[in-house]
Amino acid sequence: MTKQSLKTMATKALSIFLLLCLGLSFSIAVEPPSSYALETVKCTARPNSDDTNGNVLGGKETRVTWEGQCAADESLSGLSLTFPEGTEFSIADARVTALTGEDMMTREAVDATFIADGQTIVASFTDDIAAGRYVRFEVYGVFFPRTGGEMQLTGTFTLSDGTTAEIAGIPAINVTSSSIAQSWADSLSKKPWVQKWNSNKFLRLFLNPPILVKSFPIVFKGFLMALAVVALAFPIAIPIGFLLSLMRISRRKVLRGIATTYVNVIRGTPLFLQIYIAFFGLPLAGISVPNYPLGVIVLSLNSSAYLCEIFRAGIQSIPKGQFEASRSLGMNGRQTMLSVIIPQMLRRVLPTMTSEFILLYKDTSLLAAVGFMEVVMYAKTIVAATGSITPYIVAACFYLIITLPMAKFVGKFENRLATGDVVQKKKRKKRNGFGNGGDDGGEVVLTESGLESVEDAGITPEEFSSM
Repeated sequence: MTKQSLKTMATKALSIFLLLCLGLSFSIAVEPPSSYALETVKCTARPNSDDTNGNVLGGKETRVTWEGQCAADESLSGLSLTFPEGTEFSIADARVTALTGEDMMTREAVDATFIADGQTIVASFTDDIAAGRYVRFEVYGVFFPRTGGEMQLTGTFTLSDGTTAEIAGIPAINVTSSSIAQSWADSLSKKPWVQKWNSNKFLRLFLNPPILVKSFPIVFKGFLMALAVVALAFPIAIPIGFLLSLMRISRRKVLRGIATTYVNVIRGTPLFLQIYIAFFGLPLAGISVPNYPLGVIVLSLNSSAYLCEIFRAGIQSIPKGQFEASRSLGMNGRQTMLSVIIPQMLRRVLPTMTSEFILLYKDTSLLAAVGFMEVVMYAKTIVAATGSITPYIVAACFYLIITLPMAKFVGKFENRLATGDVVQKKKRKKRNGFGNGGDDGGEVVLTESGLESVEDAGITPEEFSSM
């Protein structure tokens, strides 16, 4: 390769290098000052849900706030924000504020004219915002689409020299989709009769239709949790209570002392205090138990003490003649208890057990004091967000759904037992030659339902004599 060719190649390379430098310099010179003139600090929407999670719901009014920092050598003459398709907003209460001072607490209202252009709100300032100011742009009456999702806003700013550029770095706003209940509540709030209803302060506080509709699915979650707790706690309490009742009537002083002490301590202290000791005392002792199993344990142990007394009273209500008759038939103590005493005892204590179940279900509300998410706790979070007592009324309805049918069942069952006893007594009086029945010392026989007098069992004197 000759020197001339090398010189030519070097010249071309130098020319290319100079052109690249010139192009880079030109691009820097004409680059818009957007990344330097206005820097986005944050863009947020005010939470509008009735819970405490800070969610922004679609289809429900909220406020969007954009904040940015002006460059030290540029002043602003206008701003604009463009919302995603399907978003509604109002320019009536839109405002721009300039914040100054070291703590940004000095506010200066900016005189501006607002224009809605499709999905864009444009703010033109009467006087330019001075360089270096912190700017806040607030848009009220914003309704994001009900479907929710990531709502990405865009925007532009105009400098004092007329240069317009895009605002960079605007973060997306996460919007949660609205539920059917939320949509229904929003439509209800616009009804004339609902507005007239809520014009009464008492009705608005205690029975607000939109809040009632919104509260129902939220409180329903707590209802399911309360049912889950009591559905597990009560079956656990039944065998514990029965075992304690056997210990209470035992001939051994040690067993009686243990059961009596346990029952007296549990029944003599408030369940509220027992919950506090379990939920706050155990963690201090280094014992960590999840809320759900711990709630089940506390309620089951408390209920077992009351069931103990119910079972004990049921066993002791069985006439001693039943024990003696079963022994005379050659049955041992275990057989007597399983085949004779327990079936009759369960029949007598079933109404009282049902009442205890109702009390246990209502006692789940005390778990709200330790943050357990049940009926009352869910209602409490909505009350804190809305300032209305309506969610507590909804919670009361969920309790009544269980307690009223159960109470009616107890009443009917008790009446049936009482009617059955009266009929049996009348039958005994009409029969002759068989004494007054097994309860009063007459002849008894063992049937599938327990020990019965021979007349109640439908046995004739001849059949009884041949047995």
